[in-house]
Amino acid sequence: MTGPDGEARDRNWIGNYGERVAADWLRSRRCKVLARNFKGPRRGEVDIVARDGKLLLFVEVKTRRKGTRIRPLDAVDKAKQALIERGANAWLKRLGTRNLPWRFDVIEVYFEDGEKPRVNHVRDAF
Repeated sequence: MTGPDGEARDRNWIGNYGERVAADWLRSRRCKVLARNFKGPRRGEVDIVARDGKLLLFVEVKTRRKGTRIRPLDAVDKAKQALIERGANAWLKRLGTRNLPWRFDVIEVYFEDGEKPRVNHVRDAF
């Protein structure tokens, strides 16, 4: 992806872009975004914490260029899942309860310069 000046965007910019797209996409489906880039103790992290009715969503966002041969979901390996789980546990601890429905999702964002990004929501991804 390139900026208006023709310069290539770096990985951090692309990741933040994908997270903004994913958060907007969730909001458009009447989900409430509670936090972005939540960091818990012990290196736990969750890209987006959202609520869909009474269901709590812990969402990992992966952004890739359209036409990539590697599916974004495949980048969420066991080590990444462990980071997300630690972040989710920290969030639940802050709430003071685990007695509510929750799940782990992955949102894949595919982009191409000059085109609207495509979003694929993988529910209950792991």
